[in-house]
Amino acid sequence: MVEEKPHHPTSTVGTAVTPSHVALIVGVTGITGLSLVESLRYPSSPGAPWIVYGAARRPPPPWFPLTTIHRFLQLDALDPTATLLTLAPLSHHVTHLFWVASTAAATPSDNAAMLSNVLQSLPNLRHVALQTGSMHYLPPLPAAGRRPATPAPFREDSPRGAHPLFYYALEDVLESYRTILTWTVHRPSAILGASPRSEYNLVLTLAAYALICRREGGPLLYPGKDYTWRNLCCDASDAGLLAEQQIWAAAGNAVVGNEAFNCTNGDVFAWRTLWEVVAGEFGVGHLARGGEGWEWVVTMKGKGDVWDEIVEEDELVRTKLDEIANFEYLYAMTNFEFEMVSCMRKSRDFGFDRQVDTMESVKRWIGRLREMNIIPKH
Repeated sequence: MVEEKPHHPTSTVGTAVTPSHVALIVGVTGITGLSLVESLRYPSSPGAPWIVYGAARRPPPPWFPLTTIHRFLQLDALDPTATLLTLAPLSHHVTHLFWVASTAAATPSDNAAMLSNVLQSLPNLRHVALQTGSMHYLPPLPAAGRRPATPAPFREDSPRGAHPLFYYALEDVLESYRTILTWTVHRPSAILGASPRSEYNLVLTLAAYALICRREGGPLLYPGKDYTWRNLCCDASDAGLLAEQQIWAAAGNAVVGNEAFNCTNGDVFAWRTLWEVVAGEFGVGHLARGGEGWEWVVTMKGKGDVWDEIVEEDELVRTKLDEIANFEYLYAMTNFEFEMVSCMRKSRDFGFDRQVDTMESVKRWIGRLREMNIIPKH
C-alpha cells in the first residue's frame, strides 16, 4: 500500500526553498504514472525527498490518489501556448521529467511536438526519462505476427524498423537536447499494472475477459496460437519495476545518461501458465482452444452491455468496456510464432538488477484493481 502523506495543493513553488529534485510526470494517470507517484514518495527512493507534479490530458478520475502528489495539471501538450501557460507556475522548478504518456493514436510528428512543447516550457530540466516499449523492435501491431527483423533477445542497439513509429520520433527529440540535459529511454514489454486509463493494459483486459466469461458461465477461451500457449516465448514488465528503473536512471546513477534500457521482469512465461493464473483468480475454467480467429475480438468488443451489468451490480467505478479493455492487443500478444523477449544484460551491467516474478505480479495487480474498485472484490 502507498504510504499516506499530507497533500500540499500549492507545494513549495514560490517559496524561498527550492527542492533539489522536482518531478513532473506526464501521463500520471496511466499504468506507469501511478507507480512512479508511489515510488517517488518512498524515503529510500533515489533522490528523495521529491516534489511530485502530475499532468494528464483529462481531469483526474475518481480513483486517482490526488493526495499523493503536490499538484495535478490538466495539460494539452499539443498546444504550445497552452502548455507554456499551464506549466508556467512550476516551469523554473521542475528538474526531472518522466514522460510516460500513452499517445499511440497520435501521429509521430504530433508525439514529437508534444514532447518538444513540454521541454521548451521547462528551462531548468536536468534529466528526462522517456518510456517507449518493445514495439521498438517489432513490426506494427496489425502485423505483429510477422517475425521482427532482429531476432530475440532484443538488444538496445538493434537497428530501428523501416516503418514510422512515434517511439523513434520521441527519441529523436531527446537526441536534439543531448548537450543541454541528460536523458534515458526505457523500453518495457507488456506492462503489468493497474490503471483504467492505459491503452495497452494487459491485466485489466484479462480481468474484464475473465469476469465476462464468469458472468456468462463459460470458460476462459484462449484466442492465440499453440506456439504462444506452449512455449516460454514472452516476457512482461511490472509497472513498479519500470518506475524504479526510471528513478534509478534519473537520480540514482550518474553514469547512465543518454542511454536506452530494456526493462522487463527478468523471467519468461508461456501463455498457458498465465491463463491458469487468471482463471484461478476469477474462479473460471480455461481452455486452450475455442477463441481462435479475429471473430473472438469482434465478439468480445460486443460485450459492453455485459460489462455494464457487472459494474452496476458490484457498484464499481463507472467504466466502459471499450475504454478499459484492448482485445486487439491481447489477440496480437497471443498470435505470433517467435520469441518476444528483451535482453536485460545492459541494465544489469549498469547496475540495475531488480527482478520480479511475473505470475506474482499479475496476481498483485489484480488485487490492486480490486482495491481501486475497478473490478469486483471477489
